[in-house]
Amino acid sequence: MTDAQDTAAETPLRTTGGGPPDDGVAADGAAASEPIPLLEPREGVPPVVADAEALARVVEAFAAGTGPVAVDAERASGYRYGQRAYLVQLRREGAGTALIDPVGCPDLSALGEALDGTEWILHAATQDLPCLRDIGMVPSELFDTELAGRLAGFPRVGLGAMVESVLGYVLEKGHSAVDWSTRPLPEPWLRYAALDVELLVDLRDALEKELDRQGKLEWARQEFAAIAAAPPPPPRKDPWRRTSGMHKVRRRRQMAVVRELWTARDRIAQRRDVSPGKVLSDAAIVEAALALPANVQALTALPGFGTRMGRRQLEQWQAAVDRAKALPDTQLPQPGQPVAGPPPPRAWADKDPAAAARLSAARTAISALAESLNLPQENLIAPDTVRRVCWEPPQDPTEESVAEALAGHGARPWQIEQVTPALVTALRTARP
Repeated sequence: MTDAQDTAAETPLRTTGGGPPDDGVAADGAAASEPIPLLEPREGVPPVVADAEALARVVEAFAAGTGPVAVDAERASGYRYGQRAYLVQLRREGAGTALIDPVGCPDLSALGEALDGTEWILHAATQDLPCLRDIGMVPSELFDTELAGRLAGFPRVGLGAMVESVLGYVLEKGHSAVDWSTRPLPEPWLRYAALDVELLVDLRDALEKELDRQGKLEWARQEFAAIAAAPPPPPRKDPWRRTSGMHKVRRRRQMAVVRELWTARDRIAQRRDVSPGKVLSDAAIVEAALALPANVQALTALPGFGTRMGRRQLEQWQAAVDRAKALPDTQLPQPGQPVAGPPPPRAWADKDPAAAARLSAARTAISALAESLNLPQENLIAPDTVRRVCWEPPQDPTEESVAEALAGHGARPWQIEQVTPALVTALRTARP
């Protein structure tokens, strides 16, 4: 058991059957070390906040609370278009737990302002921050319990696994993939949502102690600060290229069909507010691109365009295919995407054997270092950063020049400190 587990075990957390007994034996006679199901929030399931008056009370309560605030959001991925939040959960000492409906309360900027300067605790923060930003909630300071778990070397970093291994409690995860746009939200779903923030503060405190014990707390703080300061990502260029099965599409005319069908599907999905996959599957788009059907009858024979699809729908898909077939060659998409930075590593041996040797030596060194530090390689240093430094290394790979190169690619100070010596050795060893 780690120091974090020792610390967490002393926290008086409650389940529906009360807290863990002092004699080391659970109520059913099992050893106290066995995980204890967490079945009910400490103050019960709060009512859903769905109007301005109730929201104002929540803002006041959380502004008056103390300590960090646990934050989570539920989306309707696979059911609705986009990644908007359909429920926001918060918990703070002195304020309890709040469940807020962003459909009824689409602007939570007043709550975000009330929590300005407060540390927000999120699990896998980069997943929730975009949808929170859309409703006016942007943290100035955060603690990511998933990332903390990665840096601390935990093999499983999902919220349920972390709560169980660190705090000794079992969270129900049966409602993680439900349609959170459903209204009204069923009581079991709300209970699940409230429990997701029930232990985040306790988990944060335990992980902070564990990171401090391992000498990694400052590393974590730098990572959290980078996440909080990161701007929204730019729109993805040519998102249609990410269609599943795209690797089968070789010819430019076929690629144009994928682009036209993807664009038409996206427009329909956005108008109907449904997941694009519910309008037309990726597999069907690829089948149409490969077959280049001449008419609706030929399209109907393809997988994904069966008889259950209405005539009007089939005609709109065939129209997209026909538009792609009518394009002049100059307007057809080019194969692949322009690559910013170095080429794919598989091509290095042919394009630049010396660079390939540098990359091989660097990967070996980074892998050994990550193992010694007990954390994932990708958290020690971004693989893309290693590739860029190896493709265009400093002319004289000294600690100063390599550190400057790493910083130029966005590496944090702790990463530069840890990685630079190993990377310098690798670059020098692989010099021609």
